[in-house]
Amino acid sequence: MTPEEFAKARRVLMRRDPVLAPVIRQHKERSPLDRPVLDPFPSLVRVIAGQQISTKAAATIYGRLAALMPGGVQPEAMLALSDDEFRQAGMSRQKITYLRDLAAKVVSGELPIHSLHELTDDEVIDAIVKVKGLGRWSAEMFLMFRLHRPDVLPVDDLGIVNAVHRLYRLRKKPAADRILKIGEAWRPYRTIACWYLWRSLENIPIDGKVKKAT
Repeated sequence: MTPEEFAKARRVLMRRDPVLAPVIRQHKERSPLDRPVLDPFPSLVRVIAGQQISTKAAATIYGRLAALMPGGVQPEAMLALSDDEFRQAGMSRQKITYLRDLAAKVVSGELPIHSLHELTDDEVIDAIVKVKGLGRWSAEMFLMFRLHRPDVLPVDDLGIVNAVHRLYRLRKKPAADRILKIGEAWRPYRTIACWYLWRSLENIPIDGKVKKAT
């Protein structure tokens, strides 16, 4: 998505959704395009490294892991690491299994990491979920923030559920079908709508935790 396409998406969303419009105006100086884009393999390594821990801890652990591969975070280099090296970086046994499975599938070609951008959204999801430890949510985050696909709606994301519940003043937290129904107005820019939904939760503690992908 180019800056011009993002600007168009903002205008469309503000016109179609009066509930989301104030959030968009509040964050008019910010854009998801401001984030640096990582290569696809390191992006998925970060997803696995960050599971079930804080953003700060995840960054620290990823940094330690990357330091073990001075030539870059690449699948061949990762497969060459020992269990002790993984553990020294702060990886659990389960995450070591996940990372090795990711690297092995990339090396074998089962996960076509460098041609994922040529696939449809559903094809990307199908390819990524074959890796141990990477589910649909991880694949959707990859689509949104690595491939910049404009029309992804992760209905099971805790932040999206909480934001829709709060902004649309629903009596109870919405199920996936309710979010999909509300999100029909956002097509074909549901990714951008989600970015603003996450922004609406900043500095607001909900259930003690807010899952944020940015």
